[in-house]
Amino acid sequence: MPGAYAQSGERITLRTVEREDISFVQRALTNPELRYPIGNPVMNRERLEEHVEDDDSDRFLVCLEEGAASPGQPDEADADVTRIGGVTVTDADWKRPELGYWLVPEVHGRGYGKEAVSLVIEYVFRTYDTPAVGAEAFDFNDASRGLLESLGFAEEGRRRKYMFVDGEHRDMVQYGLLRREWRERERE
Repeated sequence: MPGAYAQSGERITLRTVEREDISFVQRALTNPELRYPIGNPVMNRERLEEHVEDDDSDRFLVCLEEGAASPGQPDEADADVTRIGGVTVTDADWKRPELGYWLVPEVHGRGYGKEAVSLVIEYVFRTYDTPAVGAEAFDFNDASRGLLESLGFAEEGRRRKYMFVDGEHRDMVQYGLLRREWRERERE
Protein backbone atom coordinates (compact mmCIF):
# COMPACT_ATOMS: atom_id res chain seq x y z
CA MET A 1 0.00 0.00 0.00
CA PRO A 2 1.43 3.41 -0.93
CA GLY A 3 2.22 5.86 1.82
CA ALA A 4 0.18 8.65 3.31
CA TYR A 5 -2.20 10.65 1.17
CA ALA A 6 -0.57 14.04 0.53
CA GLN A 7 -2.81 15.81 -2.00
CA SER A 8 -5.48 15.08 -4.54
CA GLY A 9 -6.65 16.43 -7.83
CA GLU A 10 -9.73 15.65 -9.87
CA ARG A 11 -8.58 12.17 -10.91
CA ILE A 12 -5.36 11.37 -9.10
CA THR A 13 -3.86 11.50 -5.63
CA LEU A 14 -0.30 12.04 -4.58
CA ARG A 15 0.99 9.78 -1.81
CA THR A 16 4.34 9.56 -0.10
CA VAL A 17 6.80 6.97 -1.40
CA GLU A 18 7.44 4.28 1.19
CA ARG A 19 9.84 1.33 1.35
CA GLU A 20 7.14 -1.04 0.07
CA ASP A 21 6.80 1.11 -3.08
CA ILE A 22 10.43 0.60 -4.12
CA SER A 23 9.68 -2.56 -6.11
CA PHE A 24 6.99 -0.72 -8.13
CA VAL A 25 9.34 2.20 -8.81
CA GLN A 26 12.22 -0.12 -9.72
CA ARG A 27 10.11 -2.18 -12.13
CA ALA A 28 8.71 0.93 -13.77
CA LEU A 29 12.08 2.64 -14.18
CA THR A 30 13.71 -0.42 -15.75
CA ASN A 31 11.05 -0.45 -18.47
CA PRO A 32 12.79 0.79 -21.66
CA GLU A 33 9.68 2.83 -22.56
CA LEU A 34 10.39 4.94 -19.46
CA ARG A 35 14.10 4.47 -18.91
CA TYR A 36 15.21 5.86 -22.26
CA PRO A 37 12.98 8.98 -22.37
CA ILE A 38 14.06 9.99 -18.87
CA GLY A 39 17.65 8.75 -19.16
CA ASN A 40 17.78 6.70 -15.95
CA PRO A 41 20.28 3.90 -15.46
CA VAL A 42 19.04 0.46 -14.48
CA MET A 43 19.15 0.07 -10.69
CA ASN A 44 18.57 -3.01 -8.60
CA ARG A 45 16.26 -2.76 -5.61
CA GLU A 46 19.07 -2.27 -3.08
CA ARG A 47 20.68 0.57 -5.06
CA LEU A 48 17.30 2.27 -5.56
CA GLU A 49 16.54 2.02 -1.83
CA GLU A 50 19.89 3.65 -1.05
CA HIS A 51 19.24 6.38 -3.62
CA VAL A 52 15.79 7.15 -2.20
CA GLU A 53 16.95 7.10 1.43
CA ASP A 54 20.12 9.14 0.87
CA ASP A 55 18.67 12.20 -0.77
CA ASP A 56 16.46 14.97 0.54
CA SER A 57 14.03 14.97 -2.36
CA ASP A 58 10.29 15.22 -1.91
CA ARG A 59 8.93 12.07 -3.58
CA PHE A 60 5.33 11.39 -4.48
CA LEU A 61 3.57 8.42 -6.02
CA VAL A 62 0.88 9.28 -8.54
CA CYS A 63 -2.11 7.08 -7.76
CA LEU A 64 -5.59 6.36 -9.04
CA GLU A 65 -7.99 5.67 -6.20
CA GLU A 66 -11.45 4.32 -5.80
CA GLY A 67 -12.96 5.13 -2.44
CA ALA A 68 -12.27 7.87 0.04
CA ALA A 69 -8.82 8.92 1.16
CA SER A 70 -8.15 11.41 3.91
CA PRO A 71 -5.10 13.65 4.24
CA GLY A 72 -2.35 12.04 6.27
CA GLN A 73 -3.85 8.56 6.18
CA PRO A 74 -1.40 5.86 5.06
CA ASP A 75 -4.19 3.57 3.93
CA GLU A 76 -7.94 3.44 3.94
CA ALA A 77 -9.75 0.15 4.11
CA ASP A 78 -12.29 1.33 1.54
CA ALA A 79 -9.75 2.85 -0.88
CA ASP A 80 -8.43 0.79 -3.80
CA VAL A 81 -5.12 2.42 -4.76
CA THR A 82 -3.34 1.87 -8.09
CA ARG A 83 0.17 3.28 -8.50
CA ILE A 84 0.71 4.85 -11.95
CA GLY A 85 3.81 7.01 -11.61
CA GLY A 86 5.98 9.32 -9.62
CA VAL A 87 6.94 12.97 -9.23
CA THR A 88 10.08 14.13 -7.45
CA VAL A 89 11.16 17.57 -6.26
CA THR A 90 14.94 17.86 -5.91
CA ASP A 91 17.22 20.60 -4.59
CA ALA A 92 14.37 22.55 -3.01
CA ASP A 93 16.23 23.24 0.22
CA TRP A 94 19.29 24.89 -1.31
CA LYS A 95 18.54 26.18 -4.81
CA ARG A 96 15.75 26.32 -7.35
CA PRO A 97 13.58 23.19 -7.03
CA GLU A 98 13.69 20.83 -10.02
CA LEU A 99 10.84 18.51 -10.98
CA GLY A 100 11.17 15.01 -12.34
CA TYR A 101 8.16 12.92 -13.30
CA TRP A 102 7.10 9.73 -15.03
CA LEU A 103 4.01 7.60 -15.58
CA VAL A 104 3.71 3.95 -16.52
CA PRO A 105 3.23 3.62 -20.30
CA GLU A 106 -0.26 2.14 -19.93
CA VAL A 107 -1.65 5.53 -18.85
CA HIS A 108 0.27 7.85 -21.20
CA GLY A 109 -1.82 10.40 -23.08
CA ARG A 110 -4.68 10.57 -20.57
CA GLY A 111 -3.75 13.84 -18.84
CA TYR A 112 -2.63 12.28 -15.55
CA GLY A 113 0.88 13.70 -15.96
CA LYS A 114 -0.35 17.25 -16.37
CA GLU A 115 -2.58 16.91 -13.32
CA ALA A 116 0.21 15.40 -11.20
CA VAL A 117 2.83 17.98 -12.20
CA SER A 118 0.30 20.80 -11.59
CA LEU A 119 -0.34 19.52 -8.07
CA VAL A 120 3.39 19.33 -7.36
CA ILE A 121 4.01 22.84 -8.73
CA GLU A 122 1.34 24.10 -6.35
CA TYR A 123 2.95 22.11 -3.53
CA VAL A 124 6.39 23.62 -4.27
CA PHE A 125 5.12 27.19 -4.28
CA ARG A 126 3.18 26.63 -1.02
CA THR A 127 6.06 24.84 0.72
CA TYR A 128 9.25 26.56 -0.45
CA ASP A 129 10.16 30.23 -0.65
CA THR A 130 11.38 30.06 -4.24
CA PRO A 131 10.72 32.42 -7.13
CA ALA A 132 10.75 29.60 -9.70
CA VAL A 133 10.68 25.88 -10.36
CA GLY A 134 12.62 24.08 -13.06
CA ALA A 135 12.42 20.87 -15.05
CA GLU A 136 14.36 19.20 -17.85
CA ALA A 137 13.45 16.98 -20.78
CA PHE A 138 15.51 15.38 -23.50
CA ASP A 139 15.10 17.06 -26.86
CA PHE A 140 13.52 13.91 -28.34
CA ASN A 141 10.89 13.60 -25.56
CA ASP A 142 8.09 15.54 -27.24
CA ALA A 143 5.45 14.40 -24.73
CA SER A 144 7.39 15.68 -21.74
CA ARG A 145 8.34 18.93 -23.43
CA GLY A 146 4.71 19.45 -24.47
CA LEU A 147 3.52 18.84 -20.92
CA LEU A 148 5.90 21.45 -19.51
CA GLU A 149 5.04 24.01 -22.17
CA SER A 150 1.29 23.43 -21.63
CA LEU A 151 1.79 24.35 -17.96
CA GLY A 152 3.56 27.61 -18.82
CA PHE A 153 7.19 26.54 -18.52
CA ALA A 154 9.56 28.49 -20.76
CA GLU A 155 12.62 27.00 -22.41
CA GLU A 156 15.64 28.51 -20.64
CA GLY A 157 18.53 26.63 -22.14
CA ARG A 158 19.94 23.53 -23.70
CA ARG A 159 22.77 21.26 -22.64
CA ARG A 160 24.12 19.98 -25.93
CA LYS A 161 25.09 16.30 -26.13
CA TYR A 162 24.36 16.12 -22.40
CA MET A 163 23.96 12.38 -21.99
CA PHE A 164 24.34 9.12 -23.89
CA VAL A 165 20.83 7.64 -24.05
CA ASP A 166 19.54 4.79 -26.18
CA GLY A 167 22.64 4.70 -28.38
CA GLU A 168 23.06 8.45 -29.01
CA HIS A 169 24.32 11.60 -27.32
CA ARG A 170 21.22 13.63 -26.52
CA ASP A 171 20.51 17.28 -25.80
CA MET A 172 18.80 18.18 -22.53
CA VAL A 173 16.34 21.08 -22.71
CA GLN A 174 16.03 23.16 -19.53
CA TYR A 175 12.73 24.76 -18.55
CA GLY A 176 11.65 27.20 -15.87
CA LEU A 177 8.38 28.50 -14.47
CA LEU A 178 8.26 31.62 -12.31
CA ARG A 179 5.94 31.75 -9.30
CA ARG A 180 4.45 34.95 -10.73
CA GLU A 181 3.70 33.25 -14.06
CA TRP A 182 2.02 30.31 -12.29
CA ARG A 183 -0.16 32.62 -10.19
CA GLU A 184 -1.16 34.61 -13.28
CA ARG A 185 -2.25 31.38 -15.03
CA GLU A 186 -4.37 30.43 -12.03
CA ARG A 187 -6.27 33.73 -12.24
CA GLU A 188 -7.14 33.20 -15.91
